[in-house]
Amino acid sequence: MFELRPYRRNKAEIAYNPFREMEEMERRFFEEPFGSFFGSADIAEFKTDISDEGDHYLLEADLPGFDKKDIHLEISDNTLTVSAERHSEHEQKDKKQKYIRVERSYGKYSRQFDVSAIDTDHIKAKYDNGVLRLTLPKKQEILPQARHLEID
Repeated sequence: MFELRPYRRNKAEIAYNPFREMEEMERRFFEEPFGSFFGSADIAEFKTDISDEGDHYLLEADLPGFDKKDIHLEISDNTLTVSAERHSEHEQKDKKQKYIRVERSYGKYSRQFDVSAIDTDHIKAKYDNGVLRLTLPKKQEILPQARHLEID
């Protein structure tokens, strides 16, 4: 799910601390000594931008290196799930010995978004050059209609 809220800088971040970088490096090393190689949250999610275009929202998700057939969109209970799965060549044992270094991530990636304010019957999706673009039309407000009643 996503929530739109303004970015606010903490006053403590503004003050200069010459040891901040060293403290952050130590914290990252001891909390995650292998960085993003083994299951970091950055690997499990892909980056998205959502903009309000007036009558619709535009969701753009970076999914480089995926085939269109490996990207799946599903709507259930006012939740849109965008998932993609990528398999690696080095998963096979006979090819594993050839690799000297493996840095590209493989596996299943997934994000969920609240679509309760979206007309889900008219969502359009396009995938081009590693970017998935979803046009999410807003639901039209149903205004109460006034009518005249006759008195008997």
